[in-house]
Amino acid sequence: MGIRGSDTHTIMFTDVKVPKENRIGEDGFGFKFAMKTLAGGRIGIAAQALGIASGAYELALAYSKQRKAFGKEIMHHQAIQFKLADMATRIEASRLLCLKAAWEKDNGIDYTVSGSMAKVYSSETAMWTATEAVQIHGGYGFVKEYHVERLMRDAKITQIYEGTSEVQRIVISRSILK
Repeated sequence: MGIRGSDTHTIMFTDVKVPKENRIGEDGFGFKFAMKTLAGGRIGIAAQALGIASGAYELALAYSKQRKAFGKEIMHHQAIQFKLADMATRIEASRLLCLKAAWEKDNGIDYTVSGSMAKVYSSETAMWTATEAVQIHGGYGFVKEYHVERLMRDAKITQIYEGTSEVQRIVISRSILK
């Protein structure tokens, strides 16, 4: 449906045995390692979502300056202005959440919660912004030549992989309710 630039496939191993000397870490290390890898990956997905949202916003902004309706560019209509203002605000909030999580990771601070916050907010911002960009483009937003339809498809996966938005909310709420 989306992320056509990623050539993703399933792989399966059947009856594979890995010698003990090739094991990474001690017993039980794998789960902790996987969770740490996921937490770091969430920052990357948040940044991907931020890029998608920014791209959709830029296309919608440019289109709003060209497209005319009722005798003037649609950027002069308050409904479009409010959409663009909300897009810009959500994108900036996403950017700051991404930067905070990345800063914590770079500085050896536990970034589990900040990574989850960045991912859930940025991915939902990407989906919302892309949908609004399609709406601003009207009928053109639904055709491939205007690219916002692709961004809308690409945005959806950011709400799913490296842990769904619901999983991110579990991580966040567990931290809050400790």
